[in-house]
Formats: sequence, C-alpha cells, structure tokens
Amino acid sequence: MFEVMMYDGGVYRSEELFEAIEDVGGVVLQKTRSSQLLSVTMSIPGEDKEYLSKVCKDVGGEVKNVPLAGTEIAVVGCTLGRHHMPHPICDIAEEIREYGGISVVMGLARGRGKATSQISAKERAIIEEYDAAVFMLGNFKHCVEHKKHLFDEIGVPVILVCGPEPEGLEDDCEAIVAGVGRKAERMRSSDERKKLEQIGDTIDSVIRARRKMLEEDPLFVHPAELKQLLENYEPIDMSLRPAPIVLHLDGLRVKIPYNEHKEYFDNLEVYGRKLTDIARITESKINDSSTIIRIKTKSEVEDEDRRKKA
Repeated sequence: MFEVMMYDGGVYRSEELFEAIEDVGGVVLQKTRSSQLLSVTMSIPGEDKEYLSKVCKDVGGEVKNVPLAGTEIAVVGCTLGRHHMPHPICDIAEEIREYGGISVVMGLARGRGKATSQISAKERAIIEEYDAAVFMLGNFKHCVEHKKHLFDEIGVPVILVCGPEPEGLEDDCEAIVAGVGRKAERMRSSDERKKLEQIGDTIDSVIRARRKMLEEDPLFVHPAELKQLLENYEPIDMSLRPAPIVLHLDGLRVKIPYNEHKEYFDNLEVYGRKLTDIARITESKINDSSTIIRIKTKSEVEDEDRRKKA
C-alpha cells in the first residue's frame, strides 16, 4: 500500500531526495519552491516510509504527514445562505487542506427546509466528480434524519457531520461525526479543535479504505504519472487557475475545457496506448470548465483487449 508524506525544507541536496523517491518506485505528487524553501508531496510504498523519512532528515528537512494528499473533497451545505453555511463548514474545509487534500465548498440550490429540501441530478453529478463528500447538516435530530435523501444516492463516499447523533443513517453514509452543529463563530476552543481533528481522521479513514479497495485491482497508470505527461501541454502549463491539474484517487481533474482540447486528450499516448483506451474522459458538470479523467483498472483494460481480439 502506498503512503503519502511531505518533505518540508531547503533546496540544498534535494536531488538526493528525488533520487531516493525514484529508487523506491515512488511518485512526486506536488513540488512547490519558494526562494530557497522546498515542499515536496510524494507517494511512496509503505514499507519504504521509514527509509524516506531518514533521507528527508539527512538532507536537512522535516517530514509531515499529509494523508489526504492527492484527493479532492467537497464540503456540502444545505444552501449558501448564512443559516446553512455557518463557520464550521469553512473550518472543516480548512482542516481538509491541513491534511493535504484539496477542498471545495458548495451549497445546494434547494436544500432548505425539512419538508422541501431537494438535490438535483446535476448537483449530484457535480458532487460525484470528487473523491468524497462531507455533508454538513444542522442541530435538529429529526431534521437531520429526514434529510438523508440528500446524500443516500451519492456515488462517492459520504461523511455526515451534524449536531445531534442521528439514528438509522449508518447504511446511508460511510461515517457520521456528531457534535458539530450550526454556529455563528469559528471553532477556536481546544474541544472544538479536537472535534475538527476527529473529522479529519474520519475522512482519512474513509479515504484509506477507498485506496485499499483500489489496490485490489490497481489502476492501469498512476494518476501522478499521467499528471507528469499532461504538464507538458502548453495550455495547461500556461493556465493561471490555481492547481491546473488536481489529482484524484482514480484519476484527475484538468482545468481546461474538454470540448476545446478534445483532440489532444483523445490522442495522447500513455505507454503506447491512446488515453481514451485506458481512461474515461468527460467534461465537468461545472459549466464545462474542466476535464475529468477516470483511469480504468488493469483488469478493465485487459477485458477490453480480449473482447477486441474475440
């Protein structure tokens, strides 16, 4: 199983670190340089974590644990209004970033009201573009239990965060964290910070289970390897959007429109195959602003090869 960790230190002797990552078969997920300071997020085999940690310290850097690196997670509120988009949602999104993930906050168009709350097919499709979704509901137990229809058909792992402990929702989501309801101020106290850590650890546990499941039938190519190929494409390299390429557990989001660059994506060669042969490529449901690439597993590619030969 691969582990994700971050090196935080100087540029001096960093080449030794990159050589060590390559030697153990690891992949650099993200590299950020500021003057003489360098941050490197890497994915490495779990059995080599101790060795890479020693290399990081030998070259004068620190090792940080970023278990959610390489993921994009949606934090969903009932609406964008002040009543449903309280400070805890922003705190949860920030905690996800502290754990190394990329977080996106969104509100539903018609999520308000126990009897009238709704989620549209488009909203559901947008949420399913992410690796997981954190649904933040409110302070009333009967209202939380009634609103399970907002997330019970979501196709990605769902973590429910709410005030009271609901009953009968265990089969509708992957995890439930109670004790965080609507409040009009930031979560600053020590108890509140511990609750945020609990949410972060819960998301980490859900993502680890998803990673383990993917390792049972590995992807044809690691998303980070595909990211390295795409970085050479000029429109992506010249993009001014933050993080033009975002890694997912089973693929990536490329922040250029698919329709405008369809020919490039369809004909990109990956290990002697066209990208369309080893991945599903679709336009994002968010105003066609991005391209979503879902990499097929090795068994899927092999099955398709057998059907073509038959």
